Amino acid sequence: MSRRSLGLNDAIYDYLVEYGVREIEVMRRLRERTDALPMAEMRSSLEQVNFLQLLLKATGARRVVEVGVFTGYATLGFALALPEDGIVHALDISHEWPSIGRAFWEEADVARRIDLRIAPASESLRALMDEGLVGLVDFVFIDADKTGYAAYYEAALELLHPGGLIAADNVLWSGRVIDPAADDADTVAIREFNAMLRDDTRIDLTMLPLGDGLTLARKR
Repeated sequence: MSRRSLGLNDAIYDYLVEYGVREIEVMRRLRERTDALPMAEMRSSLEQVNFLQLLLKATGARRVVEVGVFTGYATLGFALALPEDGIVHALDISHEWPSIGRAFWEEADVARRIDLRIAPASESLRALMDEGLVGLVDFVFIDADKTGYAAYYEAALELLHPGGLIAADNVLWSGRVIDPAADDADTVAIREFNAMLRDDTRIDLTMLPLGDGLTLARKR
């Protein structure tokens, strides 16, 4: 939930975008379409999606689960990074927002790689398990309701094979994680999630200042 990485001034950010990322035309137009929306801050940042695309290619990922789609900007990036037989299981509770991205998925000729499921994420994750995907998923991206992060993480660990990756967005939460006056449910949930992952011996992890903070966890 951040359109650009924290702590970068405009000049440095513009330089990063000019020299450090690649974005095809259809992705740019979906990004700009999303940025015109009232809730545009929910879009994953350009540099974050670019980084995750490179990670998917480097690891040879074929099966991705995305928890939280919004307009499907990251979804499009993931689908473009996968091989022809790859698939993104894209989970969201809203019909409205993902419908914006669908035309762009079609234009990019990757809609066939996107399995959009509209239901509460916990139900869709359970359905994927029931369909036999336990231990078969390469990568899970979590960017949905913050109070659900812990449950989505546990489901992700079940779905991933050993060596599979989880990326969790918004782990720095615009700096509110270190604000003692911030005690709303979302902030508390992110703090607890970060502490849980720090202490979890089932994973290797690193936290990166990409977007609104991105934690990468590798299932051991």
